Amino acid sequence: MDWDLSTQPEIVQRAADYGLIGWDTARSWLVSPAVWSQFALIAAAFILAWLIARQLRPWLAQWLTPPAASTGALSRARRFALIFLPLILPLLAYALTGLGEQITRQLFGSGAVIAFGQRLFLVLAARAFVRDMVSDPFLKLLGRYVLMPAMLLYAFGILDDVTARLDAVILSLGTISFSALALLRGVIAGTLLFWLGRWSNDQSAQYIERQDMRPATRQLAAKAAEIAIFGAAFLMLMTIMGIPLTSLAVLGGALGVGIGLGLQRIVANYISGVILLLEGQATVGDYVELDNGQAGTIVRTTARAMILETFDGRWIVVPNEDFITTRIVNYSDQGSANRYSVDFSVSYDTDINRIPDLIAAAVATHPGVLQDPEPPDVELRGFGESGIDFGVEFWVNGIDDGKNKYASDVLFLIWNALKENGIDIPYPHRVIEMRTGPAAAPDPSPRP
Repeated sequence: MDWDLSTQPEIVQRAADYGLIGWDTARSWLVSPAVWSQFALIAAAFILAWLIARQLRPWLAQWLTPPAASTGALSRARRFALIFLPLILPLLAYALTGLGEQITRQLFGSGAVIAFGQRLFLVLAARAFVRDMVSDPFLKLLGRYVLMPAMLLYAFGILDDVTARLDAVILSLGTISFSALALLRGVIAGTLLFWLGRWSNDQSAQYIERQDMRPATRQLAAKAAEIAIFGAAFLMLMTIMGIPLTSLAVLGGALGVGIGLGLQRIVANYISGVILLLEGQATVGDYVELDNGQAGTIVRTTARAMILETFDGRWIVVPNEDFITTRIVNYSDQGSANRYSVDFSVSYDTDINRIPDLIAAAVATHPGVLQDPEPPDVELRGFGESGIDFGVEFWVNGIDDGKNKYASDVLFLIWNALKENGIDIPYPHRVIEMRTGPAAAPDPSPRP
């Protein structure tokens, strides 16, 4: 082939050169007995690997499958090993081809074709890994568009050339310079590192959640683990990309200026969040009342704010700084009891000496009313216009709102106890007196 490509773009000329090299290689392979023997060895290795995998895979699947009800560490390890069964065929073919390469090089002094076949089996192993073993959508996408192209370049022997060209392209960002290869490596490594960081953070959070510790300490440990994991991932990424850590001083200076100019409140909220976690004064599950009268249960804590859910389903986002600088009433305090009081009245005809024991016994029957720190206590509050006023105080573990209706339940118990004992509950009476004066005397003066 004698084509004049001098007027064509460089990429066309280079592609033509590669095409000619490939054509010459293929033509030389077609007339070489050593090449045909290597093709035969590749086919034989694949057939033998297929036969072995056909017999080995069902036996391994049966041996590795644990009982359905088993949840031990060994059972989990066996279930994990089952994932690798799709790799048996390509890896067996890869190993058998490697043996064939050794034989070919001893007999013919070359093994380029069988080495190429061996790399192709490695590509098939990577394809089986991405298709059958990876279940996470992000990792599957990464394997499909990053791992598979890299494996194909490796199979055709041009991976080193491509990486060398990418390494020669230098990119500058201010005082920081790095190659296109470093950028590509950083993108790939960054996605993997931060995915691994997210997975590790989830695992560590689940582990910390199972530990026997105060909720505030548990949250602080989870936040510390999250910062440590992603901080380490960031430092590793900087090292992989070849960016010196001293270059972060510029970023630190810019961050300091930003904090000084407009991020004071954000930083204050972050620091307040750490203080709240350390002190443990408010955490998830607490029912709190804000200084402005709003109240709700803390359902989530973030680095910047606390999220409260009211009993009517609304969410209130409260900055952490407000929990430090304003008055917050915590009704829960991690399970401590709360005291409530309800009022009632009896008629003046009642023997009031019976009331304290009668009502205290009735209120004590409620399953939510506690005997510790104090049992129900009935007090005489005063003498009203229509009846004698009493109040009963009782302790419960919870908040009298939402799913709990302690005051309502206690009033029902008081009503039933009074009715069963024939005690009247007074209601207002109004007595109207109508007075009529003496009749007016007739006017004696004559009328005109």
